[in-house]
Amino acid sequence: MKVRLPQGMGGGPSNMQAMLKQAQKMQEDMAAMQAELEEREYEVSAGGGVVGVKINGKKEILSVKIDPEVVDPDDVETLEDLIVAAVNEAIKKVEAVSGEEMQKITGSMSIPGMF
Repeated sequence: MKVRLPQGMGGGPSNMQAMLKQAQKMQEDMAAMQAELEEREYEVSAGGGVVGVKINGKKEILSVKIDPEVVDPDDVETLEDLIVAAVNEAIKKVEAVSGEEMQKITGSMSIPGMF
């Protein structure tokens, strides 16, 4: 028994080859973008700029800057909270930019577990 596909479905080997080439190009574009994103650096601050964090696209902290005026030996907890806030914000920024850039390549395709 032969099953006929509706118009626009199937298409034979040439259609499959075109889809494979398109998928391969997307994979290459994504790999190139990932490499570029890993090289980027971001600077984020917390507490009105008294704590700054520099991070790269690999989510590695490159530096932490602390305004000396915020250093209070009697209130170390506030400084710790500011550092945590700055680091978390830096990580969110890397993830947001990476997601946006990859979305440009994948379009509306949903690739579970990719990012």
